[in-house]
Amino acid sequence: MSKDNEADLKDVELNDLEQEKQPMTGVDASNADGISPTGTEKNGCVKVKIPDEEESKFTGLSKKELMEVAGTPGWVRTRWALLVLFWLGWVGMLAGAIAIIVQAPRCKPLPKMNWWNHGPLYQIGDLGSFTEDKNLEGVVKKIDSLNRLKVKGLILGPIHESTADQLQGLNFLEIDSEAGNLNQFKSLLHAAHKKGISVVLDLTPNYKGREPWFANVSIADVADNLKPALMFWLGQGVDGVLLSGIDSVVSQNPLQWADIRTIVRNNTQGGNGALFGVTEKTSAVEVSNLLNTSGVDLLLSGVLRSSSNTGADCAQALQLLYSSQNQNQLAWNLGDRAQGHMASVVGPNLVPLNQMLLFTLPGTPVFNYGDEIRLEDGDTKFPKMLWDSQKSAEETNGTAKQAREMWRAFFRTLSDLRGKERSLLHGDFLLLHNSTSSLAYLRQWDQSERYLAAFNWGAEPDTLNLSHPALPAQATMRVSTTGQQSESLVKLAALKLEPGQAVLLSFKMDG
Repeated sequence: MSKDNEADLKDVELNDLEQEKQPMTGVDASNADGISPTGTEKNGCVKVKIPDEEESKFTGLSKKELMEVAGTPGWVRTRWALLVLFWLGWVGMLAGAIAIIVQAPRCKPLPKMNWWNHGPLYQIGDLGSFTEDKNLEGVVKKIDSLNRLKVKGLILGPIHESTADQLQGLNFLEIDSEAGNLNQFKSLLHAAHKKGISVVLDLTPNYKGREPWFANVSIADVADNLKPALMFWLGQGVDGVLLSGIDSVVSQNPLQWADIRTIVRNNTQGGNGALFGVTEKTSAVEVSNLLNTSGVDLLLSGVLRSSSNTGADCAQALQLLYSSQNQNQLAWNLGDRAQGHMASVVGPNLVPLNQMLLFTLPGTPVFNYGDEIRLEDGDTKFPKMLWDSQKSAEETNGTAKQAREMWRAFFRTLSDLRGKERSLLHGDFLLLHNSTSSLAYLRQWDQSERYLAAFNWGAEPDTLNLSHPALPAQATMRVSTTGQQSESLVKLAALKLEPGQAVLLSFKMDG
């Protein structure tokens, strides 16, 4: 290359360099050196060195170097310190957990409960009045309805053949043709058991006559007729047997009665058969004595019927029975096959109050069919059951149907609480208040939520002062027969009850 060309290239490079130093606003004509009035330069050259890829790569320590560092005294002491801290923390947490368990209050062991203790029991004494089909097949169709009421047991019948007051017409092994047949009975057992409902068969001998065990007939002859029938029906899968009028058998033929008890307990599938007895006695003392001598699993009596309208009489009977008997043997009912329906026994307006009484007392509540909708007796103790599918002339506007649904909902609420709350299932009974017209008691179990039930049978309002060491200043309203708002707080020092009102309150253990 010639010298002239080299000089030209140098001039180009210098010119380019001078252009890079020019200010962004351009060069003033009076400033030939290209320097801005502020004395700064623009667009200078910056040399940036980009490191090579090999220079930026981090390789870390080699295994040999890492082992050498890990073996130094400082790292050894650090590892041992961390290990000791870990185990000290672990042991500390374990000791804390053990201390919490030891200091925590121990749970009270649950008492033995049989299926009939979970209640309620539902009694159908006449199939012809209970369903449109008027037989066992009709009962099968209503199992879902009973299940929605949280019923745990069904007392059925009697359905066996029997001629009033004639021993010759008694046949425990045959189902009365009007009631149905054995295949229908088996279908009923299957449907009920599928829903968790146990079935108790009423085998009262002379149920169509005056005396349950016949008058002027040897009880031993009737018992001999009954024993093979017990084995037959228990073998079919029934969960228990009910017998009315057991007073005479227990007192006059104790050996025969002992045989009956043995058969029921030894021939039930699963060995969990129940023997229920019915007595018309209304004295708490007599009922207590019969419980001791009969050995029945559950005894239905007339105790509440004789004291259902006075708080003082009811409290006295309850205190006597609970002081001497296992509450699991006590059944509470106000109506039955012989006495009729609850609404006819206590009056329609007091049905909700008495339903709450039966559901909250220790023991097993027993209801007659239709008690959940305040069914009343007319010319017969077996009135026609009213289902929502049936409409009479006065029900064309739907008001009666709505009322029945509201009453069923109230029944279901109490039944649900009774079945799931430990204090109501098997809690202790503590009487808080009783007077001529009012009653209040507490149901409590271990650390479970407590329940307080209060009743006013009177025709006037009543205010109860329930100040007690076992009670807080106020409790939560759970159920009221007057529809009072639930979950509201109520002061216990001045608990006001309207005429015919009953309330169920609850509070936590710590008050």
